[in-house]
Amino acid sequence: MTTAATRRSDRRISPVFVGLLAVTAVTGWATWSGFAQEPGVAVFLFVTSAWIVSLCLHEYAHARTALLGGDITVGAKGYLSLNPLAYTHALLSIVLPVIFVIMGGIGLPGGAVFIERNRIRGRWRHSLISAAGPLTNVLFAVVCTAPFWLHALDGVPSDFRYALAFLALLQVTAAILNFLPVPGLDGYGVIEPWLPYSVKRQVEPFAPFGLLFVFALLWVPSVNSAFFDVINGILGGLGIDAPDHYCGHYLYDYVFRTLSGGLFGDAAPAPMCTAS
Repeated sequence: MTTAATRRSDRRISPVFVGLLAVTAVTGWATWSGFAQEPGVAVFLFVTSAWIVSLCLHEYAHARTALLGGDITVGAKGYLSLNPLAYTHALLSIVLPVIFVIMGGIGLPGGAVFIERNRIRGRWRHSLISAAGPLTNVLFAVVCTAPFWLHALDGVPSDFRYALAFLALLQVTAAILNFLPVPGLDGYGVIEPWLPYSVKRQVEPFAPFGLLFVFALLWVPSVNSAFFDVINGILGGLGIDAPDHYCGHYLYDYVFRTLSGGLFGDAAPAPMCTAS
């Protein structure tokens, strides 16, 4: 019923998203085949494009669930087109998440959809709308890790394996961080409908700073170490060893280390990460 209220053009897949899929496919092939001459170039392009694709799917899941819940305005806002530029400013949607990936190997979707919550009836619907995004990251992580836990890595080039492992790490970190019950993150959106009105009023002013608080906290060495211990445990349970995602991150930011003249560390690729 609510889907019919949106125009067909509002649900048409954006050429931008199609282009992202094409870049992901081509750079995935380049990573697999070793086509790129410079180490890490194909890995960087493949992981970045795949990461942005996951961002699109994350925000689409929010919008699609909101549409089914009663907010028929999401179509006119472009949220059903899978165009990352429709969700928020390009700086927040693409540039900052990539910078966070390079600097800390942490994935967190930076886009946002504006849901007209007054159109949604029922607390369970509100919670499901918030949970839909990070659940998409969980699904993406399952897909990325499937070759590892299915023991289907025979014949898979090491660079491609490293890239998949690092992409899986980004999806796991995105899911966990998004599910934190911190104002401004999806985890808080899941529990917010069940909180007393007085509590929501007190928490509301802090929502714009929730993401900044989380990243500031992750810069604390003890917190960062504990956080990645959890991530490594999850990835280990899915068959991904730490050297795999370490090499994926190393190859990913190789281009920036090279361009910066070693500002981000040794510009030469680590020997353990270069065999293909």
